[in-house]
Amino acid sequence: MIFRRELNKILWKIGYDISRFTPSTHPLARRRQLLRSFAIDTVLDIGANTGQFARELRHDLGYTGRIISFEPQSKIFEALKANAEGDSAWKVYNWAVGEAAGEAEINISVDPLSSSLLGVMPAFLKSAPNAKYVGKEVIQVKPLDSFFSDYCTAENNVYLKIDTQGFESKVLKGAERSLPRIDTVQMEMSLVPLYQDELLFHDMCTLMAGKGYTLVSLEEVFADSRSGQLMQVDGIFHRF
Repeated sequence: MIFRRELNKILWKIGYDISRFTPSTHPLARRRQLLRSFAIDTVLDIGANTGQFARELRHDLGYTGRIISFEPQSKIFEALKANAEGDSAWKVYNWAVGEAAGEAEINISVDPLSSSLLGVMPAFLKSAPNAKYVGKEVIQVKPLDSFFSDYCTAENNVYLKIDTQGFESKVLKGAERSLPRIDTVQMEMSLVPLYQDELLFHDMCTLMAGKGYTLVSLEEVFADSRSGQLMQVDGIFHRF
């Protein structure tokens, strides 16, 4: 223990850390255990970007079940499609998931991970200049309720992941009929306003509690490197 502490002190100086990879000490180990405990066999990956989340599931967490990814940005979708090639259990679709069907304009940021259907707030730009919008794209939007039954049956144990840059509550509004068939939800939540009209952490937790979910895990997403303030987290909710 003393040796590890002293080694960590050395590594901290160059920006690294050693930690045990167990559910009690590491968020990825905890998520891996949750996937196993809940016998997840289908992951709906909403806001997939180039497939980072899906690839983490496959290569780091050992998940072998179905993954169905949705990404609306055309250029980003091409990279997603390429990353999914050769994986027969990973399907990808080029549309956004929201409250209602139709077309919408997505704001494209310098860093595509920050692109959003909502306006960006000054506090976010101050902490993350690459969140600045540099263009727009017309995209297709579909509510989850309109296609959920095409991919999921009553026998599936579904894990819904939502990473839509402040648009998460809109995704949930379009999934009212589907949520009773989804036991586990992971979604990004802001602790301070980063996107216009987004629901913040406390309100999202209240919303999910009202739908019968319990918060079972938190993972850090984004912190201001200058102040150290934590600004975004991923919450994992489960219906017991």
